[in-house]
Amino acid sequence: MTASTHDLLAPWLAERLGLTLQGIATVSGGCIHRAWCLRLDGGERLFAKTNQASALPMFEAEAAGLRALARWAQPPLQVPMPLAVGLAGSLAVLVLPWLELQGGAGDHSDDWRQLGRALAELHRCSRGGQNRGFGFEADNFIGSAPQANAWHAEWAPFFAACRLAPQFSRAAAAGRPLRGAAQLLAELPAWLGSHACEPVLVHGDLWSGNAALLAGGGGGALFDPASHWADREVDLAMVRLFGGFPQAFFAGYEDVWTLPHGAAQRLPLYNLYHLLNHANLFGGSYWSQSQASLDALLRAGPPG
Repeated sequence: MTASTHDLLAPWLAERLGLTLQGIATVSGGCIHRAWCLRLDGGERLFAKTNQASALPMFEAEAAGLRALARWAQPPLQVPMPLAVGLAGSLAVLVLPWLELQGGAGDHSDDWRQLGRALAELHRCSRGGQNRGFGFEADNFIGSAPQANAWHAEWAPFFAACRLAPQFSRAAAAGRPLRGAAQLLAELPAWLGSHACEPVLVHGDLWSGNAALLAGGGGGALFDPASHWADREVDLAMVRLFGGFPQAFFAGYEDVWTLPHGAAQRLPLYNLYHLLNHANLFGGSYWSQSQASLDALLRAGPPG
């Protein structure tokens, strides 16, 4: 008989955290992994993700990103600090604090503006937080896809070598080469070489499913990152994809740290990375969206 998730987690939690598991219940939000509410003997709750053992590197990378973000996040922004990560029998497990999230009803414009301010503060506070340039301490994942983070002193070479080129290569290997890929890579120095950005710690996978308001007006939370040191505009670009964030969020960011000249022109370039990643992972209309975005970038040419 296969051991249940409860049977695997209970002794593991007792050994790792000294906690007694009373019950578990599935919760929504798991796209790649299974998500759980863990109920402890004192009535407290924790959040857990599980998957097969081979997924452990994904959880370890997520935990590293959360720890990095938590170092720079300022109240009232919350980033759940990992409590435990490892193997419980046949399961890879990541355990996080439980966050009580705000429901969707009602006008939460002030809260979204506050979250935008908080992201700007995180970006601004992390400036100068390391002296290795653009990259991260280890490679990680964007969704379930590997994400290279080798250190680069300059932004344009990093974005070419660690973001666009691997996605173009995966597409070609899958028999879906994109027209104009080589040309865009050749033009990246013109697109980004004069953009005087400095490395800040970014979330890296900041869409509407990876941020939320906390219940009771308790600020906001960021989770499920693909963190690295990058141009801060990559976070502000991605939040406009896949459902987007309310306008109040962007206003809040601008309250704290205005985006520089040319950000609007760089936005589709940065989001091409995420469109390509979705095409490589899920296929379908993401292929045509990626090609259309690439065609538009080449027609427009680098910002003057």
